[in-house]
Amino acid sequence: MNGHYIDFNKEYIASLPLWAREFANKYGSKTANLYILHGNIRDYLPHKSNAGEFTFTRIQEYIADRLFGNQNIIVFYDRSSGVTFLDETMAADYQRIMCGKYPDLEDPADLMSTDPQESFFYLEKYFLSRIPADRRERCRMVFIIDYAETVAPPGDLGRYSEEDRFCLVTLSRWASNPLFTDGDVSIILLTENLADISTRLTGSPATVKVGVPFPDEAVRQEFLESKLREGKLILDRGLACPQLAAVTNGLNLMNLDRLISENFEIAKVLTLEYLRKKKKEIIENEAAGLLEFLETGFNLSHVSGHEFVKKRFKNAAKAIKKGRLDVLPMGYLLSGPVGTGKSFIVTAFAGEIGIPMVKFRNFRSKWQGDTESNLERILNILKSMAPVAVMIDEADAFLGDRDQQGDSGTSNRVFAQLASFMGNTEYRGKIIWFLITCRPDLVPIDLKRQGRAEEHLALFYPETNTEREDLFNTLVRKLDLDIRNFPVRDLFNTFKYEYSGADLEALLTRAKLLAAMEDRVFIRREDMEEAMGDFVPAAYPHEIELQNLVATVECTSKEMLPPRLRKISGAELSQKIQELKLLLGERS
Repeated sequence: MNGHYIDFNKEYIASLPLWAREFANKYGSKTANLYILHGNIRDYLPHKSNAGEFTFTRIQEYIADRLFGNQNIIVFYDRSSGVTFLDETMAADYQRIMCGKYPDLEDPADLMSTDPQESFFYLEKYFLSRIPADRRERCRMVFIIDYAETVAPPGDLGRYSEEDRFCLVTLSRWASNPLFTDGDVSIILLTENLADISTRLTGSPATVKVGVPFPDEAVRQEFLESKLREGKLILDRGLACPQLAAVTNGLNLMNLDRLISENFEIAKVLTLEYLRKKKKEIIENEAAGLLEFLETGFNLSHVSGHEFVKKRFKNAAKAIKKGRLDVLPMGYLLSGPVGTGKSFIVTAFAGEIGIPMVKFRNFRSKWQGDTESNLERILNILKSMAPVAVMIDEADAFLGDRDQQGDSGTSNRVFAQLASFMGNTEYRGKIIWFLITCRPDLVPIDLKRQGRAEEHLALFYPETNTEREDLFNTLVRKLDLDIRNFPVRDLFNTFKYEYSGADLEALLTRAKLLAAMEDRVFIRREDMEEAMGDFVPAAYPHEIELQNLVATVECTSKEMLPPRLRKISGAELSQKIQELKLLLGERS
């Protein structure tokens, strides 16, 4: 024996990573025999020897060697390769016993079939035949089923094929078979997303689920240093492995290895700039287009007005830079009427703090099970990327509701999954949520309560010409425009509208077009006069007013409110909101 048996050596168990330790303890309890390993299972997994040296192997080898010591019987199965054994001796023993039990077997190759109905039938008979009559003897049997989602997919039983039903019933029966538990027969399913497996298995109390996480900074550093020792990593001058490990959060070791190998093959020095660029590409590909990196050259100095909100964000930025993640809110709810620059101020905040920001893209699918699987994949990536800021635009429409009907319960499950994740205080300051909406009243209370989107901030249109002038000048700087000096306040006195930031940006763009038509790169007063004179204000004043009022109700500080809204009592606000909703044909 090589001392790797997971229930024999407590010191060895203590050296395992947390997920493997959890698996070892569950196995050692001998109360279950069906396990689902999910998450980062397509990666190199680290193992630390007694000498403190790290080795990196794939999960099949990790389970067989590191957890079970390559002893007794270890069997693998997937739809492509069929049944395979760890070594030829094990395979020969299987074929000898089964051919003896079934002498009329037409084709011995059926024992190794890719068809799970054939393979599982013979393997069950083999496992039962190898259980020692004297239970004091030990014969561990481990059956590892890779790509388990192809064997027990999610969905309604009514839509299952005969083969799917057979596999589901067989696995469920094995999970509750006392002969398997007492006889030391363990079934291990491998899948990236739990949502890709039948809920009859994932939700069964007889099933043990263990998540394999993305590598943390320490593991990434060990991996990089191993590559450096092997001479397969060429670093830029002044760059060291700890720096690389710090900026590669979100990458697993497989992707990191591919990135390093590509550079090494062309003898190219690895730089931080190249690494950040490739990291963005890799994570977006891993997320299958469900996450979008938001890059900005702006910071909060490019935001005009909204002084209270900027102050809150600047304080948060200082806390992040000082490492005081414990004082940060779990998330922000940012509301206000259309065109107030809600998305822009969030991206400016991202530029201020220097951590990556990603935006949720549509992860919903018409195919049953895909939506939950997509969300699980996104959340796993976010955990690995921490610290990260996450923007969800149009949150009222994007997130759905716990009570949403008509999609076989998918929306309810997705909502519960997301709400649970957002409320996990383990990620406070590590995953910062920004829910952006012009209708915060339509965002479910479950998501905007304390413990999730804790800070409720609001943006409003500029109320005075001084505020409009400041916004105008900020937009000129943001758009890098050449404006010939003229008193813009005179124009606001002439053209008296309630301009939003989006309105003024559009007007500046129109004025720039007018200048371009005369082959000028600068904007004159006449250009702005023509653009503003032609401007037609929004034709939906009731919607805008409703958005103003619901943002006012949602605010957690009066200091954010414009003077005219600050004076309205709560009862009056409620009445006005109800009247506007009735006018617009909305249900209360």
